[in-house]
Amino acid sequence: MEWVNETSVREFIFLGFSSLAGLQRLLFIVFLLVYLFTLGTNAIIISTIVLDRALHTPMYFFLGVLSCSETCYTFVIVPKMLVDLLAQKKTISFLGCTIQMFTFLFLGCSHSFLLAVMGYDRYVAICNPLRYTVLMGHGACAGLVAAACFCGFTVAQIITSLVFHLPFHSSNQLHHFFCDISPVLKVASHHTHFSQVVIIMLCALVLVIPLLLILLSYIHIVSAILQFPSTLGRHKAFSTCASHLIIVIVHYGCASFIYLRPKSNYSSSQDVLISVSYTILTPLFNPVIYSLRNKEFKSALQRVVGRTISLPQ
Repeated sequence: MEWVNETSVREFIFLGFSSLAGLQRLLFIVFLLVYLFTLGTNAIIISTIVLDRALHTPMYFFLGVLSCSETCYTFVIVPKMLVDLLAQKKTISFLGCTIQMFTFLFLGCSHSFLLAVMGYDRYVAICNPLRYTVLMGHGACAGLVAAACFCGFTVAQIITSLVFHLPFHSSNQLHHFFCDISPVLKVASHHTHFSQVVIIMLCALVLVIPLLLILLSYIHIVSAILQFPSTLGRHKAFSTCASHLIIVIVHYGCASFIYLRPKSNYSSSQDVLISVSYTILTPLFNPVIYSLRNKEFKSALQRVVGRTISLPQ
């Protein structure tokens, strides 16, 4: 990526946790433990899906991709944040900030479209079960993931280009712990109305379009489930969708609060709090919600562990 930017700012200073100077070592320990647990659970999910043939289905394929995405997503932000919690000078270079924003946006936008893909998968599984293996073959699944990544890449490229083509001549202090859109825009010397409108529209489209697709899928899903003759069948069908719905609510709730608010309601302290939730806490809960409470996944995990233990014998 080539950035043309006449700027006097060569680095940015993070002030996200500056008001909690006395608690930064404690925060380091807490966030490190959470991060290691998140990495461990995602590694278990990916390994189990790869090693157990019973999980070689579209639903678990998408779950594996989601776990990979979340692992990369946290890797872009959390390690740097942990280092800064112990450092006296919490800085990031101009290029480093550019790369961090692009990668974060790419993974975050792809995540939104991937959730829509997972909603479509549940729609096909429940509403067209006889055609499920045909409609959701290996090629179709790979194509849907590629499309989600392409959309995420395109949006991230446009937004990052618009942000870092702005002039940065004065302040370089970001009231945040990573290079998010609003804190960086706030320290730009000036920005055009056109760039602001394009960024807001792209953020809205990334959130609204996948959410509308998910809602459309679930309207058909609920309609189909209510026609099931047995209560047990309805309960089982709803349970397969519950985890996805919880993650959708958390993801779109946090993202909408950050990116779709009017500029007059901007609060750096609120943004830091919400950002901690979706960069650290949400990736922690997602594996637990989606997999570790799933009976089919737990059975597969037991089989994989059993085979691994019996290998030396």
